[in-house]
Amino acid sequence: MLSLQQREHRQAWVLLAPMLAMMFLLTAWPLGRTLWLSFTDAALISNGMVPANVGFANYIYALTDPDFLASLARTLYFTVVSVAVEGVLGVLVALLLNQPFYGRSILRVLVILPWALPTIVNAMMWRLNFNPDYGSINALLMQTGIIDHYRSWLGSPGSAMNAVMIADIWKNYPLVTLLTLAALQSIPDDLYEAARIDGAGAWRRFRAITLPSILAPLGVALILRTIDAFKIFDIIYVMTRGGPVDSTKTLSFFVYQESFSYLRAGSGAAYAILMTIMCGVLIAIYMFMLARGRRREIEQ
Repeated sequence: MLSLQQREHRQAWVLLAPMLAMMFLLTAWPLGRTLWLSFTDAALISNGMVPANVGFANYIYALTDPDFLASLARTLYFTVVSVAVEGVLGVLVALLLNQPFYGRSILRVLVILPWALPTIVNAMMWRLNFNPDYGSINALLMQTGIIDHYRSWLGSPGSAMNAVMIADIWKNYPLVTLLTLAALQSIPDDLYEAARIDGAGAWRRFRAITLPSILAPLGVALILRTIDAFKIFDIIYVMTRGGPVDSTKTLSFFVYQESFSYLRAGSGAAYAILMTIMCGVLIAIYMFMLARGRRREIEQ
């Protein structure tokens, strides 16, 4: 006769079984297959040839490949700068939307719209905005006197990555705003009133009350955005195709080209596994931060 706890455990596993099966089919099996390919010289079009085992040769080559390391550097630059700007902009907009003013509800809805747009639509829109012949960015800068001639923002290696980051920031800062705004609305007004009575200024109130209250959700938002930015592909593919002169070729786009443009499935799989490991490190940091946040809540 099974105890109540044993029956609950069995019922839980039964309910989880479909999800675990889907995870295995959609994640574990492809990942295992990719791992096996990474130790071979497999080509995407093999013409019946059996892939030969090359050991760690693909990984050794990847870690010494200057193109791969350059793509990693570009990915880190994209991730750090875009996430930092999204964090600052998201907090500032959340602080603004938390203030009482006429039309606040409408503005909150409008802020969500960029995040609700599909990434492909957002990328196409910004590609048109940066068009060197009729783009709105050039027209605006010309009319305000900032530039004296139209420029090809996506066609210049010096500006292409920054242009892509602007498009990414515009789309994703609302996520930081929404999470921060939710945390701001949970702060009791009595705390601010008591601080004002004690003579605390705006900066001191922000540092002593607001910042500690939004730190945990803000950290979660930034970690999620970091993982997402590190895997960036779709906006790069639509706006620049990794160009010009590979100036916007990130890790995801590098793996895509290695596997599907150059048809080198073995080395492409090795690059993909290395990228997966890097993402795993970011996820581990995210889980650590969540666990530490829970411990702090329990201690408080």
